[in-house]
Amino acid sequence: MFTRLLNSRFTPGLWLRRLPGLVSQCAVCRSWPARQVCQPCVARFTAVQPRCVSCALGLPADLSMGLRTGPPLCGECARQRPPLDSTLAAVPYAYPWSMLISGYKFGEQHGWAGFFAALLLESPGVLQAFEALDAQDWVLPVPLSVQRLQTRGFNQAWALASALARQSGTLAQADAQLLLRVRHTRPQSQLKREARLSNVKGAFQVDPLRVAELRGRRVLLVDDVMTSGASLYTAAQALRDAGAAHITAVVLARTQ
Repeated sequence: MFTRLLNSRFTPGLWLRRLPGLVSQCAVCRSWPARQVCQPCVARFTAVQPRCVSCALGLPADLSMGLRTGPPLCGECARQRPPLDSTLAAVPYAYPWSMLISGYKFGEQHGWAGFFAALLLESPGVLQAFEALDAQDWVLPVPLSVQRLQTRGFNQAWALASALARQSGTLAQADAQLLLRVRHTRPQSQLKREARLSNVKGAFQVDPLRVAELRGRRVLLVDDVMTSGASLYTAAQALRDAGAAHITAVVLARTQ
């Protein structure tokens, strides 16, 4: 196997996909040997911070000055709760995670899915959310349109969701076909915040032949990055309309 790889054209994505278990340099500080990101760098760049329970937006360390009771919410979620029961995020969408996620998502570095899943499962509340699921519950990725899937070559949210389900040992089913993307949209990253919600309106639908499988069930809805929340909120509303009883978003990174 090594001879074939050494004689083949070298690409980082190829090696990461075929040899995910190799000890290597840390992608951040270049220390050797390390897993894909060494433990000191993980500790340095994943400081736990208070987050809105509804959308995972980072909050000041002391929100209430002793006046607020109940779960912490950002101002927007306090005014109007989104169709998610909660959101869990591992890291801020900032250096080095933004760089690493970009390589994973656009650079064919599929081997990051397992590392990112492990990072998420080490984050507060995530493993417990998976352990709370039973065999009739669901782990679902935010789906891509057919056009974007053809361009990108894989759905990074599905790779992450399936790795999370496998590593967590959950009884729930990971499925990439229950929630569908029925309309191609412009990339959200090209749009201002106010245009993002209208861009994805009507873009998601539960498979009409499988609606009964969602009624009364818990769902973990997985994506790599949450920015405005428009895609997750619209997907969650489609799940809610189909009868899902409880929906938690699980995202690798949240913008500040």
